[in-house]
Amino acid sequence: MNVSDVANQFSVAGKLVMVKPTGTGNVNDTYLAIFRTTFSEERFILQRINRRVFQRPEWVMLNIRIVTEHVHNRLEAERDAADRIWQLPRIIEAKDGRDFFIDEQGDFWRAMTLIASATAHETTQSAEHAFECGTVLGHFHNLISDLDPNRLHDTLPGFHQTPGYLARYHETLATPAAGRILNSSLESRRLARFVQQRQGLAHRLEQAREKGVLKTRLIHGDPKVTNIMIDEFTGKGTSIIDLDTVKPGLIHYDFGDALRSTCNPAGEEVENLNEVYFDADLCESYVKGYMTHARFFLTEADRAFLYDSIRLLAFELGLRFFQDYLAGNVYFKVRYPEQNLMRARVQFKLCESIEARERQIRNVLEEAWR
Repeated sequence: MNVSDVANQFSVAGKLVMVKPTGTGNVNDTYLAIFRTTFSEERFILQRINRRVFQRPEWVMLNIRIVTEHVHNRLEAERDAADRIWQLPRIIEAKDGRDFFIDEQGDFWRAMTLIASATAHETTQSAEHAFECGTVLGHFHNLISDLDPNRLHDTLPGFHQTPGYLARYHETLATPAAGRILNSSLESRRLARFVQQRQGLAHRLEQAREKGVLKTRLIHGDPKVTNIMIDEFTGKGTSIIDLDTVKPGLIHYDFGDALRSTCNPAGEEVENLNEVYFDADLCESYVKGYMTHARFFLTEADRAFLYDSIRLLAFELGLRFFQDYLAGNVYFKVRYPEQNLMRARVQFKLCESIEARERQIRNVLEEAWR
């Protein structure tokens, strides 16, 4: 069954005129589908859920259903007092009434509404853009802060739990294939030393959760800058997208990942490491935007670990890229064999930059709370 046939399995008025690949995601296969009638046009996002990553796709869709219905109800209730039109994609049902379609190969497909007249940028465009990205994530966290995490499935056990990634890294490192890569690559050995020197970071947040200092909430799971939609007319943030990874977790993983993404102007795929640094000015703008909504649910204990989360998430992503490179590029999509090595280099360089600006970042976090 081809992609056009799949698109026609969803309840959309009109006739399919085009379906084409879109987006730059590393996990799912994503397409833009366009249907037309004699008087209207509807565009939506069609995705094949990666079953190697999400082993229970039906749980992914149930989580999205619960969260989107909860958020849409909150948005309707608060609409008159809002300073903008807040949006969130909704599920388009398949013609059989389910939230997904299963093709002949057993692959799960889903359709989501498109956030119209809005753009997600690959990198942060300005301090104003960073502020809006922070505002969107803070608003989303606030909207789901009263939703019981126990209602959602953990669709990615171990996701954003750095000790697990570290253990997997050491398992990979012990394989003959990884040994051959290290022996033949000076740069791989350098990155291995980087991990060795900082592996104690991996346990910082999870130990706090185990002690009850930090509590489990609902998180987006992937709130990087490319998942924040900016209204093309007003310049304001309007939505967060890609809800696959919504699950119970620590909001620090969202916060740290968002700052890691937003405050590296060079982006994740840059090859020149001289372009990679943590922009403290963008950090200040992002945190100010985030705190406009996050101050309603953050605790003193939450605040104490915010810097740690920024440093940790850069280290964690670099660790994941490096482990995948040593394992043969089995998780993240790559265009060439060394791409995950390059991605790891970028994140580790960013981690060093965050460490160099620790005092400045902590000051920003304190000032934004006042």
